[in-house]
Amino acid sequence: MNYRKLKYACYTTNISMSVVTSLSPLLFVTFRNMYGISYTLLGFLILINFVTQLSVDLLFSFFSQRFNIEKTVKITPALTIIGLCIYALCPLIFPQAVYPGLVIGTIIFSASAGFCEVLISPVIASIPSDNPEREMSKLHSVYAWGVVFVVVFSSLFLLIFGRNYWNYLTIILALIPTSAFILFSGTKIPEMETPSKLSGALSQMKDKTLWLCVLMIFFGGASEVTMAQWSSTFLEQSLGISKVWGDILGVAFFSVMLGLGRTLYAKIGKNITLILMFGIIGAALCYLTVAISNNPILGLLTCAITGFCVSMLWPGSLIVATDRLPSTGVLVFALMAAGGDLGASVAPQLIGIVTDISIKHPFVISLAENFHLSVEQMGLKLGMLAGLLFPLLAIPLYIYMYKTTKKVQKP
Repeated sequence: MNYRKLKYACYTTNISMSVVTSLSPLLFVTFRNMYGISYTLLGFLILINFVTQLSVDLLFSFFSQRFNIEKTVKITPALTIIGLCIYALCPLIFPQAVYPGLVIGTIIFSASAGFCEVLISPVIASIPSDNPEREMSKLHSVYAWGVVFVVVFSSLFLLIFGRNYWNYLTIILALIPTSAFILFSGTKIPEMETPSKLSGALSQMKDKTLWLCVLMIFFGGASEVTMAQWSSTFLEQSLGISKVWGDILGVAFFSVMLGLGRTLYAKIGKNITLILMFGIIGAALCYLTVAISNNPILGLLTCAITGFCVSMLWPGSLIVATDRLPSTGVLVFALMAAGGDLGASVAPQLIGIVTDISIKHPFVISLAENFHLSVEQMGLKLGMLAGLLFPLLAIPLYIYMYKTTKKVQKP
């Protein structure tokens, strides 16, 4: 059977996830200026995004046997379309309550992102392949390149046409999940293993290796998403450039290196645990460099190098789980997605909390003056030092996984 069309559908669905995760932060200033939405409520949209995805992950962890997997996979792009359309049209549908409309749209397309995380990786893993590891890396590289496209295209669109036309931008981006929905039509989804009942799921959860893999992806998600979300702010603070170029040089440059690392592994990669060990050590060094360096060019390069170092931490953890666990059905991928989303939620929030506390502390204010930095710059550097904790704590785990590498022969 030719699975090419199914692969393209999965790739396009992953690009749709790039839209879902990248769009809201790019529109924060627009929403504040046009609708007077507070920073707290804007930040809450990101929290809603991750909490919704995490909820879907956990739902599949325990009740995957109750879902029609093939229908759920094919309906995922449709949910993205509906969510983005409500998001774009909420000023017309809810002119007196724009924020609730944004929340409704966010919940719907975040649910689709959760389904995507849980189901698209096992679909790719279930397709017969001579090198399944590289197929998994290729899938996740598409996500990274999708982020690059969304950031650059959105930034240039808003620069050329103006922020008042953000609705049109959102509708245009909805064409991506529309393409995925069309590609899924007429395709056959391979059978994927799910526990026959809840007791089967609980039995699988007793495997220590499973939880080591979940812990790996927790640290991997924390190390990747933290820098991805904070790189633009860091560059704006260090270089004093406008937001549009901060987004392009920060988020997009990081994502280019993220995509490059995953693409290289998809073409020539092997020995994934060795790559993960060096990647997490490199990420720790990058966070440390960002935190202590005052050189803006070095900061830019370090943000980019971080993208390369963390590129395989998320997909690589999935590869390790596939290699080591005797059964890697939907349940395993759901738990792994939950672990990654939890890391991606906790770590960036910690940096924000540390930064906010730091900029109000007298000692930090004095320290900033001594180093000829603004309080915000010093606070952000201390926040990055807090972010360093995640790759630093992960190093022993990744070294252990490398030293105990053993391919499990599946029945």
